[in-house]
Amino acid sequence: MTPSSWKEFQSAQPAFADTVRARFGQYKHQVLATLRKDGSPRVTGLEVYVLFGELWLGMMPNSRKALDLMRDPRFAMQANPGPDAEMADGDVRVSGRAVEETDPGILARFTEEVKPPEPFHLFRAELQEVVRTTLDSDELVVQVWRPGKPLRTIRRTGDDSAPYES
Repeated sequence: MTPSSWKEFQSAQPAFADTVRARFGQYKHQVLATLRKDGSPRVTGLEVYVLFGELWLGMMPNSRKALDLMRDPRFAMQANPGPDAEMADGDVRVSGRAVEETDPGILARFTEEVKPPEPFHLFRAELQEVVRTTLDSDELVVQVWRPGKPLRTIRRTGDDSAPYES
């Protein structure tokens, strides 16, 4: 599967991308999962930004998560669930590959827009999957988007053992 930029995701599924972006925008910090050198997971917080048609992951220089991504670019990220245990706006997750950005022009534009503490690492997310899970009355609703595929909606009721697509 060829990864996708945020711009490509937005173009393919504008309403879904807007919903995902709004959910990530509810809180400053999100939850990132990377892989340690030994292959075990590392879960940490970070700030994310959607700018210039890309989803950006910013982090402190030589942080463990940055070193993880430089060694193995695979990641999964969940929007901060926040203090509301009900997660009325749903649970949003993305996964893919993080590519370190080193272009001075892009770094300068990012710095001008975000004003992060310097120095910093900046990674561009190449999306491989975007998932939103919500509750609709007594149904669990899972929306799944992958590059080159239509948006899938899977519904499952509490008393039903088999999910169905709508």
